[in-house]
Amino acid sequence: MSHENRVSRRSIIRWVILFAILLFINFYELPYYFTIPGDAKVLSEVIEVEDKNEYAGTFMLTTVRMGKANVVNYVWSMFSDQREIIPEDQIRPEGETDEEYHHRQMMMMAGSQELAVLVAYNYAGREAYFENYGVLVTSIIPKMDAEGKLQMGDRIIAVNDVEVLEVETLFELLGQHEIGDQVKITVEREEEIHDYSLAVQPFPEEIDPEGDRGGVGIANPVTDRVLVNRPDVFIDTATIGGPSAGLMFSLEIYNQLVEEDITKGQHIAGTGSIDEDGNVGRIGGVRQKIIAADQAGASAFLVPNERGAIESNYEIALETAENIDSNMEIVPIDTFEEALQYLNELPPAS
Repeated sequence: MSHENRVSRRSIIRWVILFAILLFINFYELPYYFTIPGDAKVLSEVIEVEDKNEYAGTFMLTTVRMGKANVVNYVWSMFSDQREIIPEDQIRPEGETDEEYHHRQMMMMAGSQELAVLVAYNYAGREAYFENYGVLVTSIIPKMDAEGKLQMGDRIIAVNDVEVLEVETLFELLGQHEIGDQVKITVEREEEIHDYSLAVQPFPEEIDPEGDRGGVGIANPVTDRVLVNRPDVFIDTATIGGPSAGLMFSLEIYNQLVEEDITKGQHIAGTGSIDEDGNVGRIGGVRQKIIAADQAGASAFLVPNERGAIESNYEIALETAENIDSNMEIVPIDTFEEALQYLNELPPAS
């Protein structure tokens, strides 16, 4: 083989190795997710109350885009103020499939929508209440006794023949048992009733490192219930998952129910979960949501205050707004009522 041919062959091998390395770096997924700022959705475009009242300002829901991290995304996030790296086990439990994850996210969003309607209607003096039918299985912990017996979508209707209509009752009844006990779980699946005997077992180490707690293997159950409300409300959020829209949904719905425009013609963004009592809770991705709201031109951002806790969403949001030199007012919120009080004191848009 000539000298030129040997040089050419070595060159080809080097290029093949380099190409293989680039492919590995680009396609090999690390056990992390990365997040980047999403957009700010104007909620009047996706929420409509029957016979609604029109208004001039906007409530905006800020979102975060998320994906599995490869080497490039991981390194990029370490040097970017707009990106964040999150360990995979903080996003989804071990063994959860993509289908199960997305199903859980959409169920959480559906629950967030219902709570937002309930809170907004109650504060506006309109009719809204829940009718409960049981507890839905949304995720099953691998290698625990529920695996292979219960299925996603099962509706738990009894524990040891005691009726179960909501999550709180399920937890209360299961909490009466110790590791090693057998528990009878009655579920409805495709209009058929099934009974299963499940053993109370220690949770896996990644869930309970101390090994003191046990369960049957059901994770993140939700109450299966129907919200009854009048007038009707339509919410189109098929592409949004998770519970973090609760506060802004409730404000948008409330504003369409009442005659006064509580935005005062301003553009208000925000985030935060909400419960039946109107308490606003912590969410993830605050940094990215602040950036998205600032880019959308929001004048204020409502954010969970967490009762003044250290490293609260509010503290992170305030720091982020200062870092990007934003003119938005960052408003700490603990309850829906506090949000209304802030909005009532807003001056009209100039």
